[in-house]
Amino acid sequence: MAVPRRIPVRFEDVFPAGAFVLGVEPANDYEKVKANAPDPQERDPNTGERIWAVRVLDPDPAARQAELKVKVPGEVQPVLPEAMPGTPFRPALFEGLTITAWVDTNGRFPKQAYALRALRLRHIGPMRRTGAAA
Repeated sequence: MAVPRRIPVRFEDVFPAGAFVLGVEPANDYEKVKANAPDPQERDPNTGERIWAVRVLDPDPAARQAELKVKVPGEVQPVLPEAMPGTPFRPALFEGLTITAWVDTNGRFPKQAYALRALRLRHIGPMRRTGAAA
């Protein structure tokens, strides 16, 4: 079958209500963690670049999960976008987004799960809060 392991998807299809970055941390390679390796950070198998896990809030009320992670490659930790004035929300979008389906066997019953990756995290310009004027 000619279906790629990582299936390209549009940002708008995955995050129809946008996405807000909560934080970023090194993505751990669990085999390296188990082996107590000095540098347990996951590396991209094709480029060797470090992988970062970006914590994302999905504000879509129909979303199955409100918080998830998107993995992004880069030798240095991605810089978080600026928060919207008066809020903790940091709007961003992901370029080159892909989705990989996998089976989560942690738990009593296996279930379908998805992993998201992106080529890069892009900052969105400042957004204004909407609402009635005082």
